Amino acid sequence: MNKRDLDKFEKLLLEKRRQLMEEFGLLKSSTLDNTIKDNTGDLSSYSYHMADMGTDAMEREKAFYFASKSGRLLYHIDEALRRVRNKTYGKCENCSEQIDMERLLAVPHARLCISCKELEELKKRG
Repeated sequence: MNKRDLDKFEKLLLEKRRQLMEEFGLLKSSTLDNTIKDNTGDLSSYSYHMADMGTDAMEREKAFYFASKSGRLLYHIDEALRRVRNKTYGKCENCSEQIDMERLLAVPHARLCISCKELEELKKRG
């Protein structure tokens, strides 16, 4: 991959990273940092209805799921940026073939070519 393409993908990955961090910040401030008292707007420390507590627990669980998923994506983006800086970006980590440009545009953090990714998915289904 030439220098111009590497620069283009580095900018794309950095922008995706910035967006992800922004979304994570919004998720954290809107859900993860709030207490039950904050969510109800109640100034007293008395408990409220159990159904409300269940809904709050479900919302916090969803927020943790999304945070976990965002964390994994952030890891993959950081690894792709490392590959850009090492000039190994765009090469399949399994077979060392060049990953198609269309795939990299669709999934800029891709580490495997389509063939190797399909094999990986088949093994997971096992």
